[in-house]
Amino acid sequence: MYTHPSRPATLAILLSLIASIAGCGGGSGGSTTLTPPPPPPPPPAAPDIDVQQVFANLAFSQPVAMVQAPGASRWYVVEQRGVVRAFDNDPNTSASEVAIDIAMRVNSGFNESGLLGIAFHPQFPATPELFLSYTGSSGNQLVSNVSRFFADANGVFDPNSEQILLSVLQPQGNHNGGDLAFGEDGNLYAAFGDGGGAGDPGDNGQNVATLMGAILRIGVDGNSPYEIPLDNPFAGNALCTQGFGGDACPEIFAWGLRNPWRMSFDSQTGSLWVGDVGQGDWEEVDRIELDGDYADNNFGWNDREGAHCYPPGSTCSTDSLDPVAEYDHGVGRSITGGYVYRGAAISGLAGWYVFGDFVTGRLFAVPEDSQPTVAPDILLETTLSISSFAEDTDGELYVIDYGGTIHKIVAAP
Repeated sequence: MYTHPSRPATLAILLSLIASIAGCGGGSGGSTTLTPPPPPPPPPAAPDIDVQQVFANLAFSQPVAMVQAPGASRWYVVEQRGVVRAFDNDPNTSASEVAIDIAMRVNSGFNESGLLGIAFHPQFPATPELFLSYTGSSGNQLVSNVSRFFADANGVFDPNSEQILLSVLQPQGNHNGGDLAFGEDGNLYAAFGDGGGAGDPGDNGQNVATLMGAILRIGVDGNSPYEIPLDNPFAGNALCTQGFGGDACPEIFAWGLRNPWRMSFDSQTGSLWVGDVGQGDWEEVDRIELDGDYADNNFGWNDREGAHCYPPGSTCSTDSLDPVAEYDHGVGRSITGGYVYRGAAISGLAGWYVFGDFVTGRLFAVPEDSQPTVAPDILLETTLSISSFAEDTDGELYVIDYGGTIHKIVAAP
């Protein structure tokens, strides 16, 4: 808000007079000079950016994720039908190869089902393990699996080496989440949606006795099928390997989420950023600081949508965490979580969390130190169906178009 330049000077003079009068009077209390705090500085403006198609000689079938193996430049692209393709980090490459094919066990018959998430073991290739999140079938019911696959002596992943770590029976065909990521703590984080259906009819978002509507955190280097970090909110309870339990599930790290489609760790601070797809009104960005206190990692769904009571016009609890940022459905309709930019090629973008919207193709950003709840800056209008983002070893960011192409975020010309 604009303030007339004479007003701060007038206020300072008035306060000085008050302090002088107080100092001249009697009494034993002495005097106090009041100095008004300066107004907060305006937030920095996001820089102008553009997107540039890269690896233009390659095309993919419904890509939903792209990662590099730890310590390597080779790229791996997840195709929703159940195939992971690999290619060299060469802008002129014209060939990709199948890294692993599990299409025969993947049920991709729904819009949001299929092979959805990928993560390499942090010590890869010394520990030659690949983790995939996908939906399969259990009888006539959809089931989400988080599985481990092993590479052979030649570095080739064997589809028959699968170890299913945990499974979640899905009541609907949508809101499967599916993202995977390793944190700096060495634990595997897995995201699951609320089980689908408008408004979370099963109230799974607030039910911590189910793995739905939650981000899980498990240790994969110890006892089978996995171990529970001691500081998980419900550590000590019996495992919920089949997606539910009698008590709160110890695998849960954060809950109250509708469909956390994409999440990432800030490579500099270790904070976990989540894009949670909204219901009818609000898309939200959630941030979790890895500070060792996770007892209240409840983001409110289905009691709240974003920072608002759900259903609209109802009353709701104020105990859950507010999103860092949100935007309404006049701006976009399906958030795709991204990354905090830590590259060097785009001046002024460092420290901004960059994300997008699948429906409108818009790219957004918020400063990493934003306090709940802010509206994001719109960085760029695109025609892309933004299904995911990727980060390379230099901290530069890429946009994955569901139509089959890959684009790099670059400085505006």
